[in-house]
Amino acid sequence: MADVLPPLPVPGPDNLEFWEGCARHELRIQRCAKCRAARFYPRPACPDCGALAHEWIRCSGRATVFTWTVVHPPTLPAFAAIAPYVAGIVQLEEGPFMVGQIRGVASDAVRAGLPVRVEFDDVGEGLALPHWRAA
Repeated sequence: MADVLPPLPVPGPDNLEFWEGCARHELRIQRCAKCRAARFYPRPACPDCGALAHEWIRCSGRATVFTWTVVHPPTLPAFAAIAPYVAGIVQLEEGPFMVGQIRGVASDAVRAGLPVRVEFDDVGEGLALPHWRAA
């Protein structure tokens, strides 16, 4: 990570379990207790059926690249030292999509369907940020 930290999340009631999982280097998402649909980002109600009951599940950490872009300077100061870098949307094996940095592959070698796995950067006391690495 760069010397300047990126904007850091503020865990709240809907996403606390997600961030606590990240701190343990576990990728966790919600699953509806009624229709069983997995979802990310964390929220009170299921976007598929509207049910309020849910559980948290530990994901495999495997995903595939759905789309991506290469971020070039100028950018936020926290990202200047790593630019250019690849930011992308990946689809988890469990179904939901997540956004994050894609590492371990040249920017011109990233492609849709590229297998990736989650990794975590420890950025502070009890806080870790997920990113993706080519599998």
